[in-house]
Amino acid sequence: MITNLNTIAAAAVTNENGNVRFKEMVQSSDSATIDQLVFKLNDTITPQIDCTQCGNCCRSLMINVEAADAGRLSKQLHIPEETFYERYIERSNEGTLAVMSSIPCHFLFENKCTVYEARPNECREFPGLHHPGFKKRLFAIFMHYGRCPIIFNVIEQLKLEMEFK
Repeated sequence: MITNLNTIAAAAVTNENGNVRFKEMVQSSDSATIDQLVFKLNDTITPQIDCTQCGNCCRSLMINVEAADAGRLSKQLHIPEETFYERYIERSNEGTLAVMSSIPCHFLFENKCTVYEARPNECREFPGLHHPGFKKRLFAIFMHYGRCPIIFNVIEQLKLEMEFK
């Protein structure tokens, strides 16, 4: 497993052209077959990677916060929900979009989430390789390829499984 973020970031740059071709190969493959391969690889690779040694997603991603997330987090923090929004959330003018107001996340400390049990759904689901529809999410998955050791290793192993040259 490659977990060094500098190595992963450098490989992402080196592999850029090949990854364009690989995405085309994936797109031309059967969706159900790809999903099953990704599920198998995710189930094998994810347990081998300790996210608390990385925390890169929490340091570098914009985190969407749904109303249910805000309720859960404000309860965990023992503050009124409106106070939670004022302290930690940036809202769109329409109020329909809410994101954490800081990158890295306010709740990241020493690569660990200080509100782990109440963390937003988006955080619970990342990197999302356990969901069907891998082919439909290729853009987002490759956007994180150079930042997430799980995604990087799943993709690199998928290339081997698919005999990508």
